[in-house]
Amino acid sequence: MSNTAAPKTGAEHIDALRDGRTIILDGALVTEHVDHPAFANAVRTGAALYDFAANPANEEKMTFASPTSGRRVSRAWQLPRNYQELVQRREALDEISKSTFGWVGRTPDHVASALSAMMMSIDFFERHGPKRAAAVRDYFTWARDNDIWCGYAIVPSQIDRLPPRVPGEPADATIVDEDSEGITIKGSRQLSTGLPMAQELLIAAVRPLKPGQENVSFTAMVPLSAKGLKLISRRSYEAHSVSPFDSPLSSQYDENDSVVYFDEVKIPWERVFIHNDVEAARAQWFDTPLMAYQNYPAQIRLSNKLAFMVGLAHRMSIANGSLQMPGTQEALGQMAADANQVRAMVLAMEVSGVQYGEYFIPDSSLQYSAQVLSQQLYPKFITRFRELAGGSVLARPSSHLDLTSAASADFIERTQGSGIQSAVDRVKLFNLAWDAIGSEFASRHTQYEMFYAGPTFSSRMRNFGSFDWEAVGSQVDAFLARVPGPG
Repeated sequence: MSNTAAPKTGAEHIDALRDGRTIILDGALVTEHVDHPAFANAVRTGAALYDFAANPANEEKMTFASPTSGRRVSRAWQLPRNYQELVQRREALDEISKSTFGWVGRTPDHVASALSAMMMSIDFFERHGPKRAAAVRDYFTWARDNDIWCGYAIVPSQIDRLPPRVPGEPADATIVDEDSEGITIKGSRQLSTGLPMAQELLIAAVRPLKPGQENVSFTAMVPLSAKGLKLISRRSYEAHSVSPFDSPLSSQYDENDSVVYFDEVKIPWERVFIHNDVEAARAQWFDTPLMAYQNYPAQIRLSNKLAFMVGLAHRMSIANGSLQMPGTQEALGQMAADANQVRAMVLAMEVSGVQYGEYFIPDSSLQYSAQVLSQQLYPKFITRFRELAGGSVLARPSSHLDLTSAASADFIERTQGSGIQSAVDRVKLFNLAWDAIGSEFASRHTQYEMFYAGPTFSSRMRNFGSFDWEAVGSQVDAFLARVPGPG
């Protein structure tokens, strides 16, 4: 990477991704994924985020000077010390999500926020041990100064609940050996999003652990090119998209999801943040701002995605001639309220933010409440969009070829064009609508948003744990104290 003060560019990021990592897709090993048809467009979508920030017109808004290297780096790494700096950081994160219209969930700011929360909680890691705290501090500095895109794998494979297929072989990523150089990991983690675009992987355990599970109670960073690390990709929607015209979202925003398999991956001690400590593995998420702070950008992204979707539903209603119908306006009014609700929660988290040592962080209770509400909101939002669309998203030509072929173009114009819109413009609009609500890509997004913050019961439990029950209970007690006794 360049030693100049200029921000990281998309070209630098793409070069960094040419690292020889192993991805398993469609029965083959992919070792040069940057130019592979399953990942190439998404990789360049990610690279464009760096180019946007490096543009001199955006540099001040999107980046700040690293306090150690002096290089301009993403404001995702900025550790806000007051309300104004928190808002300044959020405005940069807003632009990141707007660049992909909210359709890329694991942009670089997500895990950068997790690592930032760890750095803001360095006292916690000091209590775990000075060597582990030094690992956090040194890694954060290196990742920030090089504007590294990190992903994470924090959820165990669901087969971990069952007897092992191979006796004695762990299903969950487990420490199977350690020596003076570091720890060795074997097993798997699901489900990791965006790894074809990322450089490094945070591996940790977000589930509650019990005594006796010390060998899975670790937190560490590993390069995605590490020997023995394999990414087992799901089906690529990008590879199966017909064209950008036919599949405008899935052709460029399929960030991918992978199961990560660690085949005796060696991780040096200087990259290990927590080691063999069940309580610390839990406490890092819930006794520090880590869980809330990393999901705060998710609400920023969702607010921009919903705004885009409301605009799309509105344009679709105009194209269908239904905008003046009371039922259409009622549905759009509800969808607009949903989008505004998420945006309002983001702003409220900031206004109600608190000092955490020398840093200023969003209100965790409001953030957890936003998670609960947004997990319920998204599937209902999509259902309402589908009701508005009706059969219009199904009455599309088979592909872009129908609009250019001499055998079909005239018929397509007669059946798709109108006095307000050409056939090309209408089909382009409804292809976008289908890719947003009905395609395999869209179905994945509905599932993704429903479980972005984990199972709904865990989100509600976190909200229960963070809510100020004493404050609301004292109001009830104060009222009851005014009520006279019997007689």
